Amino acid sequence: MSFSDREILETIRMVELETLDIRTTTLGISLFDCADPDLESACEKVYAKVVHHGRDLVRVAESIAADYGVPIVNKRIAVTPIAWIGAASGAEDLSPFAKALDAAAAEVGIDFIGGYSAYVEKGFTRADRALIDSIPQALAATQRVCSSIVLASTKAGINMDAVARFSAIVKETAARTAAQGGIGCAKLVCFANAVADNPFVAGAHMGIGEPETVLNVGVSGPGVVRSALQRLGPDADLLAVAETIKRMSFKISRVGELVGREAARRLGTVFGIVDVSLAPTPAAGDSVAEILELIGVEMTGAPGTTAALALLTDAVKKGGAMASSSVGGLSGAFIPVSEDAGMIRAVEAGALSLAKLEAMTAVCSVGLDMVAIPGDTPASTIAGIIADEMAIGVVNHKTTAVRIIPVPGKKAGEKVEWGGLLGTAIVQDPGRFGCEVFHRRSGRIPAPLQSYRN
Repeated sequence: MSFSDREILETIRMVELETLDIRTTTLGISLFDCADPDLESACEKVYAKVVHHGRDLVRVAESIAADYGVPIVNKRIAVTPIAWIGAASGAEDLSPFAKALDAAAAEVGIDFIGGYSAYVEKGFTRADRALIDSIPQALAATQRVCSSIVLASTKAGINMDAVARFSAIVKETAARTAAQGGIGCAKLVCFANAVADNPFVAGAHMGIGEPETVLNVGVSGPGVVRSALQRLGPDADLLAVAETIKRMSFKISRVGELVGREAARRLGTVFGIVDVSLAPTPAAGDSVAEILELIGVEMTGAPGTTAALALLTDAVKKGGAMASSSVGGLSGAFIPVSEDAGMIRAVEAGALSLAKLEAMTAVCSVGLDMVAIPGDTPASTIAGIIADEMAIGVVNHKTTAVRIIPVPGKKAGEKVEWGGLLGTAIVQDPGRFGCEVFHRRSGRIPAPLQSYRN
């Protein structure tokens, strides 16, 4: 891949003035060969393999950042879902795997490690239950481990028993990390139609069909898109807006693929995908909400927001697809409430409700992300919120997710500070009406008719 002088100068401007960065280089590591009937031996194998393959990730990422002048914010590892690896041991508590992963992550100096995960969209194995039951303990006892559970898919429908159990796990995880504002839930997410090559936490993991090791990259450029739309001005029509976003996404994706391929070469692994999702931060100018407002809504959450987000997501995907044949992961636009300064302002102003957020997730890359709710919200209400989001994904053949934090001791309208990339959350009101009877019904919501494509 070659770059012109003009492209290089544009990239320098995007980095220095428009907060372009590589949000993450994520090394995927298969752990299938670590399964062992002896739990302790399996954990030792997991630790050794992660350290062996991950020992140079931080050094390589920092050397590339220095060589190319493009910041690489996070260095992460994603592994095979631990429920699959732990099954051979027959253990009723899989939290020792979480401790092994955390120790390995600390040893190699990465930010997060994803893959304390299970797929239960159609039912539970014994290992799935063991892993899910251990999540609160595992996340409270570790610093870098992230957990994800797949509750639904278009092919299988929605496992409502799993939704109910996951909701209780969310409550328990928040309680165990109450002193930190329920922050354990920030490392816990559930999915419909999960992707196997997602480089972003908390959902990063290595699915079936992935190689022994693989390097995936997640780029982020809300500031780049925002600046381009400011230069375009308010009088351009929507086709011009879409074309501008598409061109910026093309340039961002080119940078991401360059970094990803070079990182894979230096690590001696294969390059997987570049995820071209616009991932915001609390930093000034690095906001997806501000992009939506530049497109033309008065404040994010106002009428027109969902349509503007659909335009943005589609244009980002098209630009990425033009730039690279290896676009993957989630790719589009993220709307994490606490991690986006514009979203925080919109919630504070009363423009952005939980109901409007749910509508927006029908067209964005993921779903309800980093949403804070009152700590005393019943598990049944959380289950209903999750089931609604899973239904959007299942019916629309898209990935949706829920990362929700019932903040202990907080009421609707209050604020919680998590700091760093996790930002500030305004506790949102889930409403006074619940779904207790719906929550008590067991079983599975069957796959929709459109799932039968063969």
